[in-house]
This record gives sequence, structure tokens and C-alpha cells, in this order.
Amino acid sequence: MSAPDVLHPYPTPATTPPGTPSTNPPITVLASSRVVVEGGLTPATLVISLHTGKITSIFHSVLPASDFPPGTSYTDHTPLVLLPGIVDAHVHLNEPGRTEWEGFWTGTQAAAFGGVTTVVDMPLNAIPPTTTVNGLKEKVRAAQGQCWVDVGFYGGIVPGNACELKPLVREGVRGFKGFLIDSGVEEFPAVSSTDIAIAMTELADEPTILMFHAEMIPPISDSVGDDVQWSLPPLAPIGPLDEYRTFLASRPASFETYAISEILCLAPYAPNLPLHIVHLSAIEAIPLIRAARARGVKITTETCFHYLSLAAEAIRNGDTRHKCCPPIRMQSNQEGLWDELLHGNEGVIQTVVSDHSPCTPNLKLLPPGIDGQYSNEREANGDFFAAWGGVSSVGLGLSILWTEGQKRGITVEDVVKWCCINTAKQIGLEHQKGDLRVGFDGDVVVFDDQATFEVGPSSMLFRNKCSPYQGKTLRGAVKETWLRGRKIFSREQGFGKGTCPQGQLLLEPRKRAI
Repeated sequence: MSAPDVLHPYPTPATTPPGTPSTNPPITVLASSRVVVEGGLTPATLVISLHTGKITSIFHSVLPASDFPPGTSYTDHTPLVLLPGIVDAHVHLNEPGRTEWEGFWTGTQAAAFGGVTTVVDMPLNAIPPTTTVNGLKEKVRAAQGQCWVDVGFYGGIVPGNACELKPLVREGVRGFKGFLIDSGVEEFPAVSSTDIAIAMTELADEPTILMFHAEMIPPISDSVGDDVQWSLPPLAPIGPLDEYRTFLASRPASFETYAISEILCLAPYAPNLPLHIVHLSAIEAIPLIRAARARGVKITTETCFHYLSLAAEAIRNGDTRHKCCPPIRMQSNQEGLWDELLHGNEGVIQTVVSDHSPCTPNLKLLPPGIDGQYSNEREANGDFFAAWGGVSSVGLGLSILWTEGQKRGITVEDVVKWCCINTAKQIGLEHQKGDLRVGFDGDVVVFDDQATFEVGPSSMLFRNKCSPYQGKTLRGAVKETWLRGRKIFSREQGFGKGTCPQGQLLLEPRKRAI
């Protein structure tokens, strides 16, 4: 790659014009009686350098402003909670190519609204996808100057791109993702077992992670006496297309268990390569993954806010805002996911992410009576099979998780573990993001754990205000979001007049595997 083609993060804009002396000491001080420091809740005062954006000191008490030089930017947020910035390791921003679905500007503003200071963009739904170095370069060019929070990128594995994988590692992708079933977009085809084996062999000794959308259509078998008869599943849904139960029946748990079994069979091709199952939905897969981990297979798992908060029984006919793959399953399945999540370090599920996968509202085919704003399309018949699959929720996840978690006794330390510390580790940024420690980025969330709000257009900052959470009341609200010691969002003032995006592109190559 020639010098002009080398990819670089863009710098954080200066807050004062070059050559203008600042009258304030170059630090920000944030304090509260409740701060999650190194994973534990404690009174604390954080000192963040505005030169480096790093936390330089942490005092385990609330120091007064008088302990700092005059003019220091100081705020005591007591009794609100200070959390490390959320790391959402699964977001589709869709730019370039499908910017009408989402984009860097709107998607990262939505993230900042909800205390997310780092997002990692999935390799598909943008055009071109991030399956080549050239595709990554186009995405980086599109992102320049548009990101309100820090953004990393995943690469994709598709048939025939094995020669691009190591170069993508060198250019700083945080990991790779492939589909074992149709992705929904033709430019990102599914991979076969042969393709996976090739990718595993290529990445076996690289400092990266290989992730899978784990659904496959299994063969159907029936025992008839001593004979086993095999056939393909039925090609047409059985039941009305606008009924959620019809759609749910078409994506059974066996799709996930079969795909995960296939991945585990291939794991010996790269025994040192970390593997990861994205958006686990079916609890039936948990024993498979637990057994593999016990055998020494390096595999981790995430689930999503929607699987932990929405249930099939409550989805109205035609409400395709709930359509996603794997599907939202029954309430009993949701309880099983929570049980596994609450197993602590012994649980299979270690991270919770949004899988924000938006589209233009017309592609949801919402019928009249579901959401009047989008019910004028002639073909809007609530067909779960024809509608685009994906849930829009970036920036709402912290509040969703806190709302549901209060029914189950979770703590803010749990949230930090699932959505900050472990997600940062997943993407190889555990030395920089996901925790409040000296030397880490000064990314801080001011969280009111008692506040409530109703989800509406003013709290859905993503481009298209079409989400199953619209109209729901959530508990826990982000009051301020700080990125490297600079306030980028406040609930009262928004993003501020005349401010510009402060986010950086996280293109430093991973140094070691998880």
C-alpha cells in the first residue's frame, strides 16, 4: 500500500484555535459518591488530561473543587453514577451505500445519547462491504469527520476473500464476521464449511477474533423402522405471514444449535484463534458452548438487548419492528438467557450488545394500526417474511438493560462488566476502553439510575425512528456523555451549538488475541 493510501484515524478537533493560549488548566475533573472504578462501585474523583484524553489520577473519595487549580473544569455529580463509556461491539451503520438506512453522523449521535462512546461497525449492509482492504478504505473515507463517538470496524469473511484477511488485520479491523445462512444482502454471501476452514487456517495465528451469525438450515430426519429418511425443510411458511408465530416457527432453535455444532467441529483448524457467536437467541445452544469451553475451545458468546427485553407472546400480528434473525423467542427462553447471563464469570454469555440493524421504515411493511407514521405504503401488509429483519436500538441499550435488570436484581457493576469491560476485551481494546482506570481513555457516562423516560422521536436519534421500543417507558437515563475528558452530549443541551464530532477511528492493529 502506497503512502497516500495508508489509513489513519482523524484527530480530535482542538477546542481552542491554534496559537490561542488557554486560560484553564488542561484537565477535566469528574466526581461522584458512586463511580464504577475497575469494576467496583466506590466514591471517586477522576482527573482526565485534555492533552492526552487519558485518566491521569483516580482518588477514592469525592475531592472538593478547591483541591484543584482555579479555573479547572470540575463537576461533582453526586448522587448520579459515573460509568465507563459503553462499548457497543455490534452496530450496523450502513455507510456508504445505504446511508438512507443509517449513517455515521446519526448513528454515532444516537450512541452518544445513550452513553455509548465506542461502537464497532459490522462489515455488511454498507456498499461495498468490509470484505477487502479497498472496502475498508471506502468506509474510512465515508466516516471522516462524521463520528461523535469512537468507531472501530470489523472485516467480513465471504467465499473467496481469504487473501484479504491478513491485510485487513494489518489495517486495524477489530475482528471478522461471517454468516452461515443468507445474510439478506447479496454482496455478503454466506460461507460454507470449506470457506470457514480456509478462513480459520488463514487467521489461526493472527491477533483477531472470528465471529459467526450462527444459523443453518438443518436436514430433517424421521425414523421409519430401521430407515432414516432425510429431506429439506418446507420451502413455504406454514401459517399467516403477518403472524409472528409463523415467522418464529420458521427459524427454530435447531437453526442455531446446528450452526454452532458445525463451527465447533471446525474449531480444531485454529485451536488458538478466539471464536465468538454473535446475537445468541436460543438457550438450547448454551450447553453446546459450555461443553466446548470445558474442552478448551476458545469461544465466547453475546446476546442482545432485545432478546433480554422482548418476548414472542407480546408481539402483535404485523408488528415487523420486532423482526430480526435469530428471532425474538418466548418469555421462557428470555428467562433462560438471563439465568445464564447472571452466572457471572462461569456463564457462557459474557457480553450484551445492540445489534442495531436499521432500515428505511417502508422496508418494515408496517400495516395501519401499528405505527401510523409509516402505514401509507401500498404493500404495507405486516408480512414478517418480506419485511427487513433488524431491530433499531443503538443508544437505548443501557436503559433497556437497566429496566429489565431491575426485575432481576442486577447492579451497575453487572452492566459495566457486560457492556464495557467484556465488550472492550472482545474487540481487543481492553488496554484502552471499557473501564475507569489510570491510563485508560477518559470516556465517562453520567447515569441517573432513578430517572424514567418514554421512548419517542426525541430519544431515538438514529436516522429512522422505527423501533419496537417506541412508546415504552424505560428506567435509567444518561445525563451526560464524555469522550476523552470532553463533554460531547448532555440531556439538557444536546450536542451544543457550534460543536463538531470528536470521535476517532480506531484503526490501530490489534496486538494480541483475547
